[in-house]
Amino acid sequence: MPDYDTDNIFAKILRGEIPAIKVYEDDDTFCFMDIMPRADGHCLVIPKTPCRNLLDASDAQLAACLSAAKRIAHAAKTALNADGITFQQFSEAAGGQEVFHLHFHILPRHEGVPLRAPGQMGDMDHIKQIAEKISAAL
Repeated sequence: MPDYDTDNIFAKILRGEIPAIKVYEDDDTFCFMDIMPRADGHCLVIPKTPCRNLLDASDAQLAACLSAAKRIAHAAKTALNADGITFQQFSEAAGGQEVFHLHFHILPRHEGVPLRAPGQMGDMDHIKQIAEKISAAL
């Protein structure tokens, strides 16, 4: 497996070099809004320590991320009155991974509303408002 790239965008977010709209943070994880949301409330949970993806993550990194993701998913479902949650994780390029720092996608879903196409920038004011709702529900 290739080495972890300390200059990936999520590592830069963790170091405060790139801004992010924070939803939640604890000692081991950080959750922030996806700026190209496929659904309202689309956010990402990452470990604060380096690992490329599921394949090289430690059990402790996975446990911390999954615990945080469950808590955030419940809050997002409540805050946005969602009908369900889509939970995604991609490992390696062939698996669909684009940023090589372990991350889990939480996408609140509403019945009959399809996901948006990938790669479309969201409205930052709207994303911030949603982040505040999710954070408040935590």
